Amino acid sequence: MTTPLPTPQQSLGDVAELPTVTFGHRSLMWWGTLGFMVIEGWTLALITAMYFYIRQNFQTWPPLRTPQPSLLIPTINLVVMLVSMLPVYVADRASRRLDEGGVKLWLLISSLISLPIPVLRWYEFWALNVRWDTNAYGTAAWTIVATHATLLLLDVADTIGLTLFYWLKPMPIKAMSDVADNSFYWYFMVLVWVPLYLIVYVGPYVF
Repeated sequence: MTTPLPTPQQSLGDVAELPTVTFGHRSLMWWGTLGFMVIEGWTLALITAMYFYIRQNFQTWPPLRTPQPSLLIPTINLVVMLVSMLPVYVADRASRRLDEGGVKLWLLISSLISLPIPVLRWYEFWALNVRWDTNAYGTAAWTIVATHATLLLLDVADTIGLTLFYWLKPMPIKAMSDVADNSFYWYFMVLVWVPLYLIVYVGPYVF
């Protein structure tokens, strides 16, 4: 009995030239990050709609005998958050150039700038000048601030984690896209807070 000869394999394509790291919409993680942003954005939109729904049931806002929120700490934190976008952006650009030294430096700076943000967020709760269980206004305001705080804490932890990862062990090239995705989410986390800050802290002075 003769052994059949192997059939030649047909080449379907050459993958040797494919990139080892991709950024933006070419990366699967980018789409995952975008999906989280859509879900969390809708969550924030729903609780903001709840805030305005409650608002229409009151003639004055905040309700009578409820002080207006303080602006100092929330405004300082907003400024810090906006400033933090600069080193995050530079780290993003460095990752796209595959500049390991630049990524490590600007991730470290980003982490250091991010550290006071959750601390200031803690004081932002007390800047509302109302307990969460005092009335419907307090519940709505605390819910908005607390929901965004969860995003903030996760992203600060992620940024610090990336920084430690890149400083404590050799960085694989394919992990460069993680820095870009982290920056992408940081932009969302900061920019979505701008209208929420205006609604929760400035709005009671305007309504």
